[in-house]
Amino acid sequence: MATDDGAERVGNVKRQLAKLFKTSLRVIVQDEELDVEPLIAPCTGKIGGDYQCSGAIINNLPPSEIVESCSIAEIGSKQPKRVFVNVVLSKSWIAKTIQNMLLDGIETWAPKLSVKKAVLDFSSPNIAKEMHVGHLRSTIIGDALARLLEFSNFGMLIEFLFENYPNLEDVSETAIGDLQAFYKASKQRFDDDADFKVKAQQAVVKLQGGESEYRQAWSKICDISRREFDKVYQRLGVNLEEKGESFYNPYIPRVIKELSKLGLVEESDGARVIFIKGVKIPLIVVKSDGGFNYASTDLAALWYRINEEEAEWVIYVTDVGQQQHFDMLFKAAKRAGWLAADDSKYPKTSHVGFGLVLGQDGKRFRTRSSEVVRLVDLLDEAKSRSKTALIERGKAKEWSEEELEKTAEAVGYGAVKYADLKNNRLTNYTFDFDQMLSDKGNTAVYLLYAYARICSIISKSNKDIEELKRSGVIVLDHAGERELGLHLLQFSEAVEEAVTNLLPNVVCEYLYNLSEIFTKKFYTNCQVVGSAEETSRLLLCKATAIVMKKCFYLLGIEPLNKI
Repeated sequence: MATDDGAERVGNVKRQLAKLFKTSLRVIVQDEELDVEPLIAPCTGKIGGDYQCSGAIINNLPPSEIVESCSIAEIGSKQPKRVFVNVVLSKSWIAKTIQNMLLDGIETWAPKLSVKKAVLDFSSPNIAKEMHVGHLRSTIIGDALARLLEFSNFGMLIEFLFENYPNLEDVSETAIGDLQAFYKASKQRFDDDADFKVKAQQAVVKLQGGESEYRQAWSKICDISRREFDKVYQRLGVNLEEKGESFYNPYIPRVIKELSKLGLVEESDGARVIFIKGVKIPLIVVKSDGGFNYASTDLAALWYRINEEEAEWVIYVTDVGQQQHFDMLFKAAKRAGWLAADDSKYPKTSHVGFGLVLGQDGKRFRTRSSEVVRLVDLLDEAKSRSKTALIERGKAKEWSEEELEKTAEAVGYGAVKYADLKNNRLTNYTFDFDQMLSDKGNTAVYLLYAYARICSIISKSNKDIEELKRSGVIVLDHAGERELGLHLLQFSEAVEEAVTNLLPNVVCEYLYNLSEIFTKKFYTNCQVVGSAEETSRLLLCKATAIVMKKCFYLLGIEPLNKI
């Protein structure tokens, strides 16, 4: 995904303040070659200011419409004390910046990232196996990261198929039936029949070698699997470009040859491997039977993404259990000269690991019969529970069946996504329908209600918001107005932090805090409709709705104007 540099962007507040303090530092140091970035951070508890800069660089700070005042703060009881500059932002500048966003669009608040093109490897369902809860986190986290970056800038299956359908033209979705049952039957045969196992292993080598009969069988299974996957992706609103393992097969021999010429590939027990310093087990790139494996494909895919797709950043979203595999893969790629030696430079790679989805018993989430939970069943249950809650609130009498269905989907699917994304991805989390569908606390339901409430306030005013954008003026005289305005401006910083550290939960935290500030600090204390400040406050409501809507989009959640 290439970042869009078309729109004029204001840059986040931290970057603009850093620019000011850097100018001040230059006057003191007077060394053009010294490139020091001032450390800027929001003040905790808003004591003494809105932002803080480390070091007492205050005397030579150039005049700016951004800053209302500065003061020196000392922290600590021991000498020497830590010295900071507290910065209070100008109310009029905050107001003007929000008004400009209302006119020019929230894209002007998108962070500026140096990466031009990033490739995300995520979801990765297995052919001929239904998507289950194990695919939930990779799909949801990967989609969120893709949205954030865009906003910023099989052998036994084939052999079993041949045995059951000698004529491949007879193969259809109806003929194969349940993909899971088909997979289990072929796996059982693989485990129980030694001759079948050998034939299956040979089938993999023939498939990778490009034999047409095996390619045709593989395509049949892929097509049927793809239709099943799409049912899940459509419900989750996930869009991706499919490039399965088979896409990279033609590149594997070339990549292995290149790595061999560089002296990276060695013979070991009949296989061809790459030894990684500090790791006892080597990275096997060609098995002893001549077949390829995950490492072969991953190396070919990485080579392709860097050389053919010209990606500067390649990101893999898988569970934390695969950390060592990717660490070895990245080290091999660095030795080959594909990646920059310094991870802060491009091209680079990142492994986005994530924890487990647990059940109420604290163990890996499974059905009562110890089967993995099908993802489509999980989503159906979320929608069903959401619809029941809406009916209990009397919405079946107010809305059409279509409205009820669409709202139940948006709330149910959004609840599942948010419950995952609000956690730091590295931690495990417990899947709990009751908690995630609650309308209280840090849940998607609560946030969707908050958004719908703001839309309702604007609608009940009967004012032309588009006209107010052009003619109205935002004033931040009340403390609640100013706190809301300041938090709105910090949207860009939240997005940049989420992208830089590949942590979608940062956006969740920002969105929840925005909702809390709007409700408890602004709306509770500042009458909107019918007040003397109605125009200004309606514009603040609209700005909040725009930022919340963008946050929902970045998280892959559909906002609702009414619930």
